[in-house]
Amino acid sequence: MAGIGDKLNTSGLSDQEARELHGGFMQMTILYVAIAVVAHVLCWMWRPWLG
Repeated sequence: MAGIGDKLNTSGLSDQEARELHGGFMQMTILYVAIAVVAHVLCWMWRPWLG
C-alpha cells in the first residue's frame, strides 16, 4: 500500500499502484479476448456460419 507521505488518488491507490492494477487488468483482458477469438475460429471451422 501507499506510504504515509504518498499522494493518493480518489481510489485510495498511489499512481504506481494504479498503474500496476491497470497493467494486470489489461493483460487479463487481452488474454480473455485471445481465448474468445480462438474459440470462435475453432467453432467456425467445425460448423461455418454465414455461408
